This record gives sequence, structure tokens and C-alpha cells, in this order.
Amino acid sequence: MTARPTARLTVACIQNAADMDVRGNIARCEALVREAAAAGARLVSLPEYCTGLDVIEGRLVFPAFAESEHPALPAFRALAQELGLWINLGSLPIREPGGKCWNRGYLLSPEGAIAARYDKLHLYDVTLPDGEVYRESETIRGGEEAVVAATPWGPVGLSICYDLRFAPLYRALAQAGARLLLVPAAFARTTGEHHWHVLLRARAIETGSFVAAACMTGEHPSGGGCYGHSLIVGPWGQVLADGGTEVGVVLAEIDLAEAEEARRRIPAWSSERPFRLVRAGAAAEGRAAE
Repeated sequence: MTARPTARLTVACIQNAADMDVRGNIARCEALVREAAAAGARLVSLPEYCTGLDVIEGRLVFPAFAESEHPALPAFRALAQELGLWINLGSLPIREPGGKCWNRGYLLSPEGAIAARYDKLHLYDVTLPDGEVYRESETIRGGEEAVVAATPWGPVGLSICYDLRFAPLYRALAQAGARLLLVPAAFARTTGEHHWHVLLRARAIETGSFVAAACMTGEHPSGGGCYGHSLIVGPWGQVLADGGTEVGVVLAEIDLAEAEEARRRIPAWSSERPFRLVRAGAAAEGRAAE
């Protein structure tokens, strides 16, 4: 008889403050992953662009490499194998022929293998109320596939940062069996203060899932910065751990069976009904009279 996968694990989010020193960032993140492993973590997630990021006049700047040449991959694959950990390598800028890069996340197994790759679907092209402008699409090519990855605890849903604003993605991941959703990010401080906690709790509640969101913190070399507050959220929207603004490790022990219980108690998916959209009011009446 096949043993039922365990539902309990300790999840950790690494919260770093990356500059443009790739090898220095790798070394600092490695030390934090070791700290998380020593505290009992079995799955550790790092932030988006964890090996280097700057923002200059709205343009994201980062040290990019071809996948076969990126120094972070062999470093963290070896670390995952040494520590016997699952590591979600938040995202790396991966150079491809044609000028642009992928913003690509990697889930690494305890054997040091790449268990899954995920290319960020939704790119951060926004203009904020204070005049800040970001154009991720100038340097990044958007992905085309949502990804759930098999783990000993069942399927895990992958996403990156700005994806957080697109609820249908998380619904699809949860409907594919994911009870844990990973959201590595380098969320801007300006929007983070208003939206970060609310959106993460909403995604957890809507899908009846645990959410682990490792977010970069600190100042960018050229000014501005990331929000921090890496969060682990339960399926009822309760914040289980909040990293604040300091570099460090955020941990929580979770029981994925609680996600099943949340979905049983509020069976929103099974209660969903098809509908058609009707436009009411003067505009609709005017069209009808023509």
C-alpha cells in the first residue's frame, strides 16, 4: 500500500536586500537558507531577483546570464542536496537570444535537481500615483504557462510578484491541486504599503490555500526600494508570520490538511454557477433603441 503524503511541514521565506553583487548576494542568501534549515524548514523560498536588482528611471536592471552560466543555479542546487531541502529559487533573470530575458523561477529538489521552472506570466508595467514608472517588459519576456510542481506534500503552485494581482491564475493553480502557493517578490515599497497584505490574504481566502511569499527588502542602489514583509498566510487569511523590514528568515509550521478543511467548509468552487453579463442603464437602453 502506498503511504499517504505527509501534510505537515515547516516553510521558510528568505528576506534579503540584493544589490548588484551577484556572488555576494548568493553567499548572503546561502547563509540565510542554512539558518532556515537549522530551524527545521523543509521548503525554503527566496525572493524574486534575489541575486541582483536595481531600478533606474523605471527600468529594471539586473545581472543576467544564460541558464547554463548562471552562478546561482549550481550553488543552490548543491545547497539543496547538501541540506536535503526543497528550495524555491524565487527568480533569476535568464538571458535568451533576441535581447530580452526571462524572469524565471526554479523549484529545486533535495537531490539538487530542477523539479520545475516557471517564467513570470504578468509583467510589471505600471505608473503609480506618485509618478513612479516601472516597465518590466522593456527587458523581460512574459511566460505563457502556469505551473504546479509535484512535491512530497502534494502539488505546489508557482508564481512571481506581479502575478499576485491576477486572481484567476491562483484559482487555476488551486484547482490543479495546489494547497500551497508560492509568491516570491520584489514588491515596490509604494504599493506594498497599500496592497501586499491585502492581496496575499485575498489569494489565500479565495483558494483555501496556504500562501508563502518571500519578498525582497531594503534600498535599491539607485534609490527606491522593496517592501519586505515576507508573509506566510493560512487558508482562512490569517497571517502566520510576517518578516517586517529586516533581512532575515520567516518561518511557520503548516498543516496542508487545513486547506482541505477550509475548502470543505466554504465550497465556493462547487457552488460556482455559470452566468452571462448584462449591461443595464442608459447606455444599454440607447443601443437597444437604435
